[in-house]
Amino acid sequence: MAKRTVHPHRGMVAGGVRIPPSKYHLHRALIFGSLAEGETVIHGRSEARHIHDTLRSLRDYGIAVRHTENGYVVNGGPYRPRSGKIRVGSSGSTLQFMLGLGSLAQGRTPVYDGHKALRERPIGPLLRALGDLGIRWEASGSKLPVTIYPGVVQGGRVQIPGTLSQWISGLLILAPFAKQDTVIEALPPCNELTYVRLTIEMLRQFGIRVEEFPGGTQWRVPAGQTYRAAEIRIEPDLSSAAFPLVLSALFPADVVLQGIAGTGTHPENKILELMENFGLPLSYTGKYDGLRVRHAGKRPASDLEIDMRHIPDLIPALSVLAAVSQGTTVLKNIGPGRLKESDRVKAMRQLNRMGARVEELGDDLVIEGVERLRGASISTFNDHRVQMAFTLAALKAETPSELTFPNAYKISYPEFFDHLEALGVQAYAETLQTEEAVRA
Repeated sequence: MAKRTVHPHRGMVAGGVRIPPSKYHLHRALIFGSLAEGETVIHGRSEARHIHDTLRSLRDYGIAVRHTENGYVVNGGPYRPRSGKIRVGSSGSTLQFMLGLGSLAQGRTPVYDGHKALRERPIGPLLRALGDLGIRWEASGSKLPVTIYPGVVQGGRVQIPGTLSQWISGLLILAPFAKQDTVIEALPPCNELTYVRLTIEMLRQFGIRVEEFPGGTQWRVPAGQTYRAAEIRIEPDLSSAAFPLVLSALFPADVVLQGIAGTGTHPENKILELMENFGLPLSYTGKYDGLRVRHAGKRPASDLEIDMRHIPDLIPALSVLAAVSQGTTVLKNIGPGRLKESDRVKAMRQLNRMGARVEELGDDLVIEGVERLRGASISTFNDHRVQMAFTLAALKAETPSELTFPNAYKISYPEFFDHLEALGVQAYAETLQTEEAVRA
């Protein structure tokens, strides 16, 4: 197994980096554009592996996507599988947003498959809900690979656990094609509703009407709607921005995150408010085109309770920040974080190996801040957010740390280590011999 050693950082962090476009928005824009006749123009380009997974799946369906200097042009139209195999890689969003769309396929019957880790992720509730909408599917143990048989989407009333937003979004994306109106009800507990709202907001940009019931956990999608081509500008990925923001809180800083002008519609936009709650000074500046963080090294302070139910992707970054902040932080309702690329709750408890004080109590993560961390050997579980979070923890430690799966960051934030370097951080002061041998 590949590992890399991350060395501690001393001194301040300073400089400017441009935060990449939001992959949350980009997944949706690419898929919605593929469903609309004509050309959808997308401003914002990403080299994240999960975006490449979506692009590959669209190509497998015969959809043409042209790369431009700063984005994409999607030529929407019928889904005509080239070989029948739909490759979703390691992207849960790609799989769960597009799974039901297999019923629209013309010609070959689509079979979805992905990487080993994705094959273990739960999709049974989504498959059963698709069956309730009249879609015929076949899978062993309700896991990948999954065959979706082309046919008419009937619509009607469907219930689905509100555990994961991707299940709800997948139904919302498919529902406009149904024969009759579709009513989707999310059963409690309902998590990640910020992600569902993003889906609905972007559906509206493509001409799709979605009516939300009072309470925010039921939606009606009128039948017979048509996606319309659109021009979409992708805003910065605030979930990725969480990592340079936490870095800026750990060391004396004068950092500009270019392109960020406010919270926007990003489902993780609460990170900006939370960073201020930890005592990080933020200011927006037209002169530097972004968000500026400047302080002389004041230690972050906490004594906060933070509800993570609707922002689970922030668990890794906030765990590291809380671990070295003054006071005690309680991350509440962390259950959705157990169902991501890894069990992120289990993964972040490894901070205890570094001298942190992290305790899992029911559905809460209680983190008592310490002044110093020490280096340790850490498993990142090939989870991009876990790897980036422990990289920050390792930079703050007194001795080097060894992290597994050193390339996991490329899944969502391939610029991460380039951005660290631009801010004056040399995380990898040396390269392990095993990696040099691979390149040779």
